[in-house]
Amino acid sequence: MAEQPVFLSNDVVARFLSYDELIPRLEEVLGRFSRGSSSDVVQPVRSVIPIHNHSGFLGLMPAYIAHEDTLCTKMVAFYRREENVNLPSTQATVLLFNPEYGNVTAVMDGLDITHKRTAAVSAISAKLLMPAQSDVLCILGCGHQAVSHYEIFTKLFSFKEVRVCSRRLETAERFAAGVQGPVTVLSSAKEAVHGADIIITVTNSSKPVLFGEWVKPGAHIVAVGACRPDWRELDDVLMRDAVIYVDSREGAAVESGDIILSGAEVFAELGEVLNGTRPALRNKTTVFKSLGMGIQDAVAAKLVFDEWKSSQ
Repeated sequence: MAEQPVFLSNDVVARFLSYDELIPRLEEVLGRFSRGSSSDVVQPVRSVIPIHNHSGFLGLMPAYIAHEDTLCTKMVAFYRREENVNLPSTQATVLLFNPEYGNVTAVMDGLDITHKRTAAVSAISAKLLMPAQSDVLCILGCGHQAVSHYEIFTKLFSFKEVRVCSRRLETAERFAAGVQGPVTVLSSAKEAVHGADIIITVTNSSKPVLFGEWVKPGAHIVAVGACRPDWRELDDVLMRDAVIYVDSREGAAVESGDIILSGAEVFAELGEVLNGTRPALRNKTTVFKSLGMGIQDAVAAKLVFDEWKSSQ
């Protein structure tokens, strides 16, 4: 008889999921994915159903990584919340399976997994693509993803200034008060991004919040929001003038409104850069359009489960 699955709450997951362990595992699996070995990394594009009555969506993100014998799926619900609703816009649950028999071995709260693996992949894009001299970091949006991105970017890189901006000034001020380190709060997105070397957009906007005419030539933009084909964070000018990198070409072609609606051409997947088959054009203005992948969740969940088991 199969053992009963364990449940790992978000505080347990957070305790066992470290960026130092996660980043090299993500780099390896992104490279494997972009080599196109379907027998080794199997991941369909996320399937999404709309929840019409509540302005939400439910996504299913299965993945199988053969060389690690890791079978996983994440169920993620994301909503367009009203500004006065104090609820998270995204909630997630991760299931880890025994690949040999198909039984569930662990059920995990997916919040920390989602935040950390997303921020870690964004940081990988910056390692590959940001200008050699990057002094100013700007974050547009001040929710949970902004916190995780601030943590990993200030951990890995040194900046002379970190700026943040949100639709509501009090949200940005609350963010600045809650993180470790100096942050400049600005009420104007245009002012916040002026001269910035790295710009991270982590908003729930469906219309552009970042415009090409504002962006310093040679800057690196990490676009994390706008995960639906009719949502945007970046305008046509920026998408036309920048070199576009993605986590998955197939996913971007189906899910990214920034790419679909602008008609922009994808230059490379991050995995192709990691593999050395496509160049990292640091001297150009670059955009990494992040959508998230099941393999990223699978790698993170396997790391958490292995660390948890070893602690028992």
